[in-house]
Amino acid sequence: MAKTVCLAFTGASGMPYGLRLLECLLQQGCHVQLLYSQVAQIVARQEMSLELPVRPKETQAFLRERFASAPGTLEVFGREEWFAPVASGSNPPDAMIVCPCTMGTLAAIAQGLASNLIERAADVALKEGRRLILVPRETPLSVIHLENMLRLARVGAVILPPAPGFYHHPKSIDDLVDFVVARVLDQVGIDHTLMARWGADTNPGAEDVR
Repeated sequence: MAKTVCLAFTGASGMPYGLRLLECLLQQGCHVQLLYSQVAQIVARQEMSLELPVRPKETQAFLRERFASAPGTLEVFGREEWFAPVASGSNPPDAMIVCPCTMGTLAAIAQGLASNLIERAADVALKEGRRLILVPRETPLSVIHLENMLRLARVGAVILPPAPGFYHHPKSIDDLVDFVVARVLDQVGIDHTLMARWGADTNPGAEDVR
């Protein structure tokens, strides 16, 4: 059966990771429940010249058209849409990914807050024992940041900083983005061909297998 994945965009730098991840999830036939913060709209405009509409249904239509060839399905929910499936433990997704994840969102999740749907969905994922993956983009990290990450890791969340490797000899920004997205997909158990597996080719500088 196709996986149901809740994907959240927040206002950290790194929107190319989030949008590529959305594309890959849909390409693999996943049912994606997308949430996004107001600041994520600003970051999308700044980093990608991408205008995410204010109204979730308009964003849903826009992204469905953008990824029309993908076999997966997409639903977009508003920040205060408390009747969304992700708001209840009676209907949780198989996994939730916050990519990119701000330190503010990470802190709220670490403290068990639920002041918006992103935080509530993450709280549900944790309490229901579902996979929760956070992709925090910040540097340097303060002691507060590190303690919040440790607290979340102790209760089962995956902390996956977007730190691309270079052993695959990336030739473009897209290659660096795909490196991080591949690591996220691995954590959710979703197959991909974004890059060659380590040891799968005797040539360490082999081209990726997209």
